[in-house]
Amino acid sequence: MIEDSERVQMQFDDNSLLPQLYGDRDRHLEHIERELGVSLVSRGNKLAITGPHQGTDAARSAISHLYKSLKRGNEIDAAAVDAALKNAGLQADQRWGESDEIRTRKRRIAPRGANQAAYLRALRTNELVFGIGPAGTGKTYLAVAMAIDMLMSGSVERIVLSRPAVEAGERLGFLPGDMREKVDPYLRPLYDALHDMLPGDQVIKRLSSGEIEIAPLAFMRGRTLANAFVILDEAQNTTAVQMKMFLTRLGEGSRMAVTGDLSQVDLPRGTKSGLADALETLEGESGIGVIHFNDADIVRHALVARIVRAYDRHDRKTRRKKDDAEDV
Repeated sequence: MIEDSERVQMQFDDNSLLPQLYGDRDRHLEHIERELGVSLVSRGNKLAITGPHQGTDAARSAISHLYKSLKRGNEIDAAAVDAALKNAGLQADQRWGESDEIRTRKRRIAPRGANQAAYLRALRTNELVFGIGPAGTGKTYLAVAMAIDMLMSGSVERIVLSRPAVEAGERLGFLPGDMREKVDPYLRPLYDALHDMLPGDQVIKRLSSGEIEIAPLAFMRGRTLANAFVILDEAQNTTAVQMKMFLTRLGEGSRMAVTGDLSQVDLPRGTKSGLADALETLEGESGIGVIHFNDADIVRHALVARIVRAYDRHDRKTRRKKDDAEDV
């Protein structure tokens, strides 16, 4: 036995959930063992945890969180295990739980990090929320989930989803096909999120009725959007003029979520991102939530987080070389 170790035993009342909890060939248990330096041994509906007190305490908390999540109908994968481990390491007042989840027609969506939980709370309580950070952190996905939740509950009457099309220039006339064929490739991630949360026939029906609208940013000009949940995705590729135009579409009874990654700006050199400009201009204004995500919040494949960090290191190195060259 490990020196200064302790042994904790957990018992579960639903054996049918244990294969999902433990993972194929116990891979979830093995991952927890590696991360926390503990030993996990299962027998029947019992699980013994052995190791240092801090590790056994964190393992028990993470496994309990995962088991409760399974009982609520959530799915467990490697990202969910990582999220549970993060949650176990937080102070009690920073942790997230069932009250932070969203239930759509197809699935229950739970936050997978403290920032995701804070983001969902901000979307519930603020009329305008900015979600800033790298790809894979759930910024747009969670905003769409909240929009659907509010539509289903009657808090809003419709959903409007928008993106800048064709980088920031929106040069739709140069693309082949009719208007829908021109813009659909740029709006596809929004369609994907909808289909992940609503049955396909519901998506088609609500798109046809206008209850859900997906349109490029250029189509927002001149409109006032009342009683709607409005989402602007890829907002880093707006100009300051476009961003002001979009933000001033907010009408009575509406909510707005603006998402983007300031490290992925595709605007022409020398053009300031409308997202960066809005964050500076609106700093300190009441009724506005700003949540900053980082690579630790990435919930896609673990390799994505390493790719993001590698590019960040490369960008910093490139900037240092450029600064050194300018100083010469």
